[in-house]
Formats: sequence, C-alpha cells, structure tokens
Amino acid sequence: MALVFHCTSCTWLQRKTFPINRRYSTNIRRGATTCEYRIPVEISSPADRGALAVPSHKVTVHDRQRGVVHEFEVPEDQYILHSAESQNINLPFACRHGCCTSCAVRVKSGDLRQPQALGISAELKSQGYALLCVGFPTSDLEVETQDEDEVYWLQFGRYFARGPIERDDYALELAMGDE
Repeated sequence: MALVFHCTSCTWLQRKTFPINRRYSTNIRRGATTCEYRIPVEISSPADRGALAVPSHKVTVHDRQRGVVHEFEVPEDQYILHSAESQNINLPFACRHGCCTSCAVRVKSGDLRQPQALGISAELKSQGYALLCVGFPTSDLEVETQDEDEVYWLQFGRYFARGPIERDDYALELAMGDE
C-alpha cells in the first residue's frame, strides 16, 4: 500500500532534479503537468508490533475522600490521571499540569516517574508523595489519595509562623456573592 500526495507547485526543474518516488502525468491543458509523491507504508495491528508495544502496569488508587478503591491498567507512556479518565474513573484533580496538590497521592508500593511535578517539593517526593496528573507508572503501583490542604501544609506550612490558616467560609460566601 502507498500513501499518495498530490503536488501542485512542482516546476519542470524540480521534476528533473528529484525523479525518485514520483509519477508524472501530462494534464489535458497544454504544458501543464501534475505529480504525485508515493510513499510506501505498512499497516499493522498493535499485536503485530511485538517489541514496540508499550508495557502497561496495574495501578490501584485508594480514594480516601470517597471511600473507593480503583484498579486500572496504565501504559508507561500515559499519565495516570488521563488513563483513569479514559476508563471512566473519577479521581481528584484541578490544574492537570502538576502545579497544584489536588491530585496528590502517597505511594504505598511501586514506582512512578513524574518529571513535571512542580506542585510538590523534592523533599515530599522523597517521602513518597506524587501527582497523578503528571505521573507515569514504571511498575505496578498502589497509591492513596491525600487531602489537598494536608499536602499543601506539608509543603508550605513551615513558611507560616502562626500555623495553618483557618478557613472562613462566611467570608468566602460573601466574596463569591460579589461576583
């Protein structure tokens, strides 16, 4: 099988210079020609690829907030959150870019790679925290979701001298009413 691309901007010089993989036919109009690029392609199924197939890993997520355990397969080249969503599994998230702590988890067993996890420090990563939105599994993985405020406090709490900030729901309600 071959993919055929029609070229409408070829000049006579280009046709003379690059005759390989082209087939020319004279058009009905005098002096006009067209050319086609023919590129041989091979169609194969994922099963035919053999060694080129990307390995998948079983990911188990213990969702503490909802009291649910999710188990699903994730290829090594896909984000855990994206793969879960494509399998209709709802997990906590906000930014999808690794910049917040909404999808933070604590790794119970297994390994993952998270080069773009800017929302958690290297210190928290070394303690087993990870972000599902930018995490790639490298082995079978078991994780537990964390409270976003808890992870935020672990990361930034030492910078606040008075301790955790109390949430004022009434002030938040007033602020939302102004919009």
